[in-house]
Amino acid sequence: MGMDFFTVPTISFKTLYVFFIIDHARRKIIHFNVTEHPTAEWVVQQLKNAFPFDSAPKYLIFDRDSIFSVRVKQFIKDMGIKPKVISYKCPWQNGVAERIVLSVRNDMLNHMIIFNEGQLRDFMSQYFKYYNTESCHLSVGRNSPIGREIQNKPFKSAKSISSPRIGGLYHVYKWDKAA
Repeated sequence: MGMDFFTVPTISFKTLYVFFIIDHARRKIIHFNVTEHPTAEWVVQQLKNAFPFDSAPKYLIFDRDSIFSVRVKQFIKDMGIKPKVISYKCPWQNGVAERIVLSVRNDMLNHMIIFNEGQLRDFMSQYFKYYNTESCHLSVGRNSPIGREIQNKPFKSAKSISSPRIGGLYHVYKWDKAA
């Protein structure tokens, strides 16, 4: 698994920080949150929320960002996770996390204006739900990270129905069975 932050500017020139944890094997977003003021204690709380009880992974890859302080690293070790800090200026060592940042920017953030933290959290929640359940990924055999239902055309005259996602930015298509 990997974790990282990325920044999102708002219309009022505030900077919001999106924290996320991604499962490298299935490209599934495990946890995310948004804040205007990240701290080490906030990151520790996010880790507690992401890995309740005994669900912690064996390894956690992250960069040398100052927010991942000694306190955060010690908490990761205390959870029984082996921290893997990538080398200086080597983002490709956590390429799966870096790729999701590019996907979020290209697929969603470059097409909208963010007003505040609540709006960004709502859009990120919608995007990650779509990403995990309905978006196709080559790295997982053209399936979604969680797996999605593949429909065959039920009969010759069946019509497809479009369902909007993320405020109409994307659509999911299914066959209408009652034609």
